[in-house]
Amino acid sequence: MTPAHRRTAVLQWIAVHSLAIAAALFFVLPFVFVFLTSLMTDQQALTRDLVPDTWVWENYAKVWDTPGFLTWWRNTLLYAGLGTVLTVASSIPVAYALAKFRFRGQRVSMLLVIAMMMLPPQVVIIPMYLFWAQQLDLSGTLWPLIIPLAFGDAFSIFLLRQFLLTIPDEYLDAARVDGCGELRALLRVVLPMAKPGIAAVALFSFFSLWNDYFGPQIYASDNPAAWTLSYGLESFKGAHHTNWNLTMAATVLVMAPVIVLFFFAQKAFVEGVTLTGVKG
Repeated sequence: MTPAHRRTAVLQWIAVHSLAIAAALFFVLPFVFVFLTSLMTDQQALTRDLVPDTWVWENYAKVWDTPGFLTWWRNTLLYAGLGTVLTVASSIPVAYALAKFRFRGQRVSMLLVIAMMMLPPQVVIIPMYLFWAQQLDLSGTLWPLIIPLAFGDAFSIFLLRQFLLTIPDEYLDAARVDGCGELRALLRVVLPMAKPGIAAVALFSFFSLWNDYFGPQIYASDNPAAWTLSYGLESFKGAHHTNWNLTMAATVLVMAPVIVLFFFAQKAFVEGVTLTGVKG
């Protein structure tokens, strides 16, 4: 290929993908700005400079050594990790029943799941808080946020149900003919075929819990030992409101795990989300 043809091909590729490139830059540039600011000195972070004069990697060490930051990390891992496991484990049987069983009230049950998806958590927060705080005395901890996840999540149930509808019933019929009960068919036949859907639900749940600010603010705000990264970052920003480099470094440390996790699991995530809309 001649240089002229190569330039023409490059220009054609840019023209075809211009909207995608613009969208990518729209999302990527803020992260680049945060990362570059996190490596500046205290003085330069207050200027209009976009690139650090001196790359101060020690900012991340200062943030990591901040009293309480490691505790916030542990709490967030517990909340997001255990919450994701409970959400997936409790949502799979319900989604399987709604997708593959025929029973009286099935349509009503599905409508209730959809209705719960549309119900904002702020609507029920007062009675829920009174129950957990006064009846069970669990305020100041993350357990009021973790325990309810063991009883299913409406969005996860809906998403898994949509994915399970794409699995042909013939596989289950063959398993039943071979003597498998419903539980064994679920474990041996459905779950291996539903890995992309389960991965998508797990990632949605993990990202939501990792970034949750509202829940920890309501239940754990009076106990710094139970703060998560999302709530602790607000306190950190208040204590370092003039040190934008440290605030940005803390922001990068909070964002990094979910970004890395998404890049490693994006194939299963995209496949799971795509297939959930194949059949209604």
